[in-house]
Amino acid sequence: MSNRKFFVGGNWKMNGSRSKIDDIVNFMVTGPLDVNTEVVVGCPSIYLDYSRKALPPTIGVAAQNCYKVASGAFTGEISPAMIKDVGVEWVILGHSERRNVFGENDQLVAEKVGHALAEGLKVIACVGELLEERESGKTEEVVFRQTKAIADKVSDWSKVVIAYEPVWAIGTGKTASPQQAQEVHAQLRKWLTDNVSADVASKTRLIYGGSVTAGNCKELAKESDVDGFLVGGASLKPDFVEIINAKA
Repeated sequence: MSNRKFFVGGNWKMNGSRSKIDDIVNFMVTGPLDVNTEVVVGCPSIYLDYSRKALPPTIGVAAQNCYKVASGAFTGEISPAMIKDVGVEWVILGHSERRNVFGENDQLVAEKVGHALAEGLKVIACVGELLEERESGKTEEVVFRQTKAIADKVSDWSKVVIAYEPVWAIGTGKTASPQQAQEVHAQLRKWLTDNVSADVASKTRLIYGGSVTAGNCKELAKESDVDGFLVGGASLKPDFVEIINAKA
């Protein structure tokens, strides 16, 4: 077994209110949560401060995005400095919705990762292919291209978690089979070995995102290169506790 600590992130996306967050805090505090799993929840920027104060310190909080500079004339954006100022330590970058809905390219995602790390944040960096890319046999090409852009800007790999999120499996109810997830994760780990270092490859956590549920999390968690999950809709529900405990 690897010594990589199992990692489960919850991405609330554009959901929530103070009362809804109170409900989430309630079921997460009630748990019980596996102490061997690192847990981080990604909440809308307007609720970062509220969520950080409401959750116990054992549960991390992440912004869902940030910009590539510390401050300036960038209406609607938030910076790593602001995220840290409200006591939050993590940010999710390169999520498929940022790439495919909002048009963020590999270069911009990579620059954001570089700046976030330089400012002391920890990063959940997302990669993954579209359905047409998978069907035309381009999964490796796409995932490696996205990973290379990010890797070129990483200064400290101990602060990076890579989330493989096949876009065709996000919010669609389709999940990559445990074998499909393991295959891509193993290829990614080999890429890290060949292009970064064997040490980084063995220590970096590769998590899977894409319609993870209480029903499929245990099977996915058995795969040797699946070090956890980035969970969407299910992280808003009590089922999230079961997913956190997938290894228990």
